[in-house]
Amino acid sequence: QVRLVESGGGLVQPGGSLRLSCAASGSLFRVNAMGWYRQAPAKQRELVANISRDGSTNHADSVKGRFTISRDNAKNTVYLQMNSLKPEDTAVYYCNYKGSTYLGAPQGDYWGQGTQVTVSS
Repeated sequence: QVRLVESGGGLVQPGGSLRLSCAASGSLFRVNAMGWYRQAPAKQRELVANISRDGSTNHADSVKGRFTISRDNAKNTVYLQMNSLKPEDTAVYYCNYKGSTYLGAPQGDYWGQGTQVTVSS
């Protein structure tokens, strides 16, 4: 069974920085895309950024120039460096992996439990 665990969330003042990490445990044969999503109260979950296996990235317009996604394939870990944080970045952040657990297996969709990020003075 695959389990994703996020870390690095917390309370930060506007303009501050945080770095989120997401590590996978369990049997993952191959991880293709990795991504970060967020969900603010009373809002739908939205894509923040994703990164393909070869390192191609995509960032939401709202975070471009402030957030950077990266990954370490050897560790099956994805990171989100968040700079110049704003109150509107406050949300629960979830990591997502798309991958397979063995050769030839269909691609699965795996989610972490979420980590709270609060930007407030």
